[in-house]
Amino acid sequence: MEPYGPDRFSEHRQYLLSLGYRMLGSMADAEDLVQETYLRWQQASRDDIRTPRAFLTTVLTRLALNHLDSARVRREQYVGPWLPEPVVTTEPTDPAELSESLTMAFLVLLESLSPLERVAFLLHEVFEYSHAEVAQITGSTEAACRQAFRRAKASVAERRPRFKTSPSAAEQLTTRFLDAVQAGRMDDLLSMLHENVVTYSDGGGVTRAALNPIYGADRVARFLVGVARKGGTGLIRRAAFINGQPGFIGFLDGRPHTAMVVDIENDRIRTVYIVVNPQKLQNLAKEKQQ
Repeated sequence: MEPYGPDRFSEHRQYLLSLGYRMLGSMADAEDLVQETYLRWQQASRDDIRTPRAFLTTVLTRLALNHLDSARVRREQYVGPWLPEPVVTTEPTDPAELSESLTMAFLVLLESLSPLERVAFLLHEVFEYSHAEVAQITGSTEAACRQAFRRAKASVAERRPRFKTSPSAAEQLTTRFLDAVQAGRMDDLLSMLHENVVTYSDGGGVTRAALNPIYGADRVARFLVGVARKGGTGLIRRAAFINGQPGFIGFLDGRPHTAMVVDIENDRIRTVYIVVNPQKLQNLAKEKQQ
């Protein structure tokens, strides 16, 4: 195996994708960053690569910081709510901090942070780099990274969900929820929704979606039942773990059309995330034949 060849890079590829996705909220963008990181890995002087993982982390992080700066402008012009690109995962088995950092709620929360705050928080809190290492990786000072981390941690702590549900209970509730939505059983649906539930629907201006968040159990229930009815009989829904949480993918003519995942608080559904922007569904697999 070449010391700095493709095989050595491939050892770190999954880690880089994991890091890049959390930094950007988009697997497509993370893959672009990983590809650019590989090109710089090939072009680098071997004297510059004392530790491959540290070198690759530094390159990808600095690319991510640049991307986040430009993405902030683009997302201010985004049509309707912006949600992360959904990714299909297996049932959560990662350490709690790593698993939680993959959820829709967590990634949406990270959007409120500055690029340095987001990167410093992820590197230190989730990937367990020291503040000194974060400073080296980002090219900033240790003092600036500590300050960015403190601001980020305070913001995350203020908005982080305080009540957690077991994976099995969450899966059961999510299944009951979808059944009630598809059957149009309003009473059952209302019994599962938190009174302050909110639904975010991301169409990106490319396909039809709610342009604003929908608040309140009654309005959310009516919206979801209406969407299910408009979907007709051609939309086939399959259960899946999305971003480490139980959810569903809707397929139309075998292609992913919708991805939905929910947050649960005190055994009630607190937030519903629906992604229908086709550009964000491209990396989801086509429907498997049953």
